[in-house]
Amino acid sequence: MTATTTDTTQSSTAPAPASSPLAPRSVGTVFVTGGSSGLGAALVDVLAAAGGTPAVLDVAEPSADVPFAAADLGEPGAAQAAVDSLVEQVGPPDAVVTAAGIDACGPLLDIAAEDWERVIRVNLLGTVAVVRAVLPYLEERRGTVVTVASTLALRGAGDATAYCASKWGIRGFTQALAAEYAGRVGVTCLIPGGMRTPFFDGRTEQYKPGPDADLNDPAATAAAVVTALTQPPGSEIREMLVMASGEASWP
Repeated sequence: MTATTTDTTQSSTAPAPASSPLAPRSVGTVFVTGGSSGLGAALVDVLAAAGGTPAVLDVAEPSADVPFAAADLGEPGAAQAAVDSLVEQVGPPDAVVTAAGIDACGPLLDIAAEDWERVIRVNLLGTVAVVRAVLPYLEERRGTVVTVASTLALRGAGDATAYCASKWGIRGFTQALAAEYAGRVGVTCLIPGGMRTPFFDGRTEQYKPGPDADLNDPAATAAAVVTALTQPPGSEIREMLVMASGEASWP
C-alpha cells in the first residue's frame, strides 16, 4: 500500500509589512507677520534653512532678502492688502505664522486709551485679519495656521492688562478656529516665554527682564514652529509651550 502525504504548505499571501509612519510634509510657502525682527526674523531664517519660502508682513522692511509687504496691522484693511500683495509676489501660502505683536506697559489708568486699544488692534484683531485673509488658500492646501500667544495668555500680570487681554484673546480665538476648521486646516497656538529679542527695548527699566533673566534664543522657539508646520496630514500640534528652562513667567 502506497503511503500518501498531505501538502501543508499554505498558499495564502503573506501579511504585508506594517506601513511606515507618514512622512512629514514640507514647509512650503509661509507668510510671517512681524517677520522683520525678533521671533519673526528668527522664523524667516529657520524656515528658509528648512527649505521653505518665508514671506514677511511688517511695518518695517526685513533685512533678509525675502518677499515683503508693508502692513500696519492696527489699520483696517491692511492685512488683506498685504496678503494680496504677497500672493502676487510668491503665490498662495501653505501656512501663516502670526508673530507680530506690541505692548503698552503700565497701570491701566496711566496708559492712554488709544495706546491700550492699539495693542488689541495689532495683536488680536491683526492676527484675526491675517488669518481671515489666508484661510481660503490654506483650506485648498490643508495648510496650517500658527498663532503666537504668550505665557501671559495663561495667567495675568499687573501693568500688562492690554497685552494679557490680547494674548488671552488670541488663545481663545485659536481654540475656536481649530474646532471650526478641524480636518480642513491645521491650527496651532504657540505659547512662548521670554526671548532675547528687541521686544523689551524702549521700556523703562522696571518693565525689562533683569540681568539674570533666563531668556530663550528665538531660533529655538522658531524651530518648534517648524515641527508644527511639518506634521503629516491628519496630525496636529494644537498648542505648544516653548521657553528657557529657567523661565520665570510660567508655571
